[in-house]
Amino acid sequence: MSSRLFEDVRAILQDARGKAYAAANSAMVEAYWRIGRRIVEEEQGGAVRAEYGSQLIHHLARALGEEFGSGMSVANLRNFRQFYLTFPDAGNRYALRSELSWTHWRLIMRVENQQARDYYIEETARQQWTSRALERAIETRSFERLLKAPQSATPAVQEVNPLHLLKDPYILEFLGLPEGALPSERQLEDALVTRLRDFLMELGKGFSFVGRQFRISTETTHFYVDLVFYNYLLKCFVLIDLKTKKLTHADIGQMDMYVRMFDDLKRGEDDNPTIGIILCADKDETLVHYSVLRESQQLFASKYRLVLPSEEELQSELERRHILDWSQQEEDNPT
Repeated sequence: MSSRLFEDVRAILQDARGKAYAAANSAMVEAYWRIGRRIVEEEQGGAVRAEYGSQLIHHLARALGEEFGSGMSVANLRNFRQFYLTFPDAGNRYALRSELSWTHWRLIMRVENQQARDYYIEETARQQWTSRALERAIETRSFERLLKAPQSATPAVQEVNPLHLLKDPYILEFLGLPEGALPSERQLEDALVTRLRDFLMELGKGFSFVGRQFRISTETTHFYVDLVFYNYLLKCFVLIDLKTKKLTHADIGQMDMYVRMFDDLKRGEDDNPTIGIILCADKDETLVHYSVLRESQQLFASKYRLVLPSEEELQSELERRHILDWSQQEEDNPT
């Protein structure tokens, strides 16, 4: 028997097994939604009453358990009911995306913000997130950390905006570096390159790695950009400069120069203008407000966190950023 025959048959069986699993998963997710709908319908025409619903579910779990086992427990039936209540129009709007497992749906249905749920559904399907990757995205408030939330969950409907992809802050807990003792810029760069797959996931969709310490040269001088990526959705290069201290005017000026040079020397005819991100340990919002960052569509400054912040810390930081964004909008558009 040739090894080629074995590998071909093995690939066919693995493909069939994968399709069978996907089909079974899709069928069961649809069944759970239908069970949830039927429970809600039974609760006085769809109006949820906790006391009656609780007793109903207990009786149903007891009856189903005799035939279907622990899979029809009270806890699971409650999840099915919540599944339907969270996505009552799933047959039309969501179509219960087959790329998502029941574990995915169970995580997403606990997200209160509908726009955020739409985002996590779309990103999980498009990027084939594992349930663990989705859980991290939700825990780190990936949607809320976007500089600007997309108005539609379907990018094809609207032009892709850099603000819909870039975040502030970036959470880099996967590097395993202690936040108390800040690393050097080279140590941070080494760690990001070593955990490049995790960093790409944190950066978001569309990013591909181009190189580190990327050289751009004039007739007299060589300059080196810490990290260079290309984003195929934005159709542009993205430069990242790492700063392990607080953002300064010099940092902004340096990145502005890098972006201008990259546009002149490396940007292709079909590429959009280069984007520069200064990834810094801290930044003064007043400095950002009165610098070229405020008006620029190509320069951005984002903080990074080396340890996963608590929910309260992250919420406080996001609220502070939103207040500053709102104040800037009010200043730019006085009534």
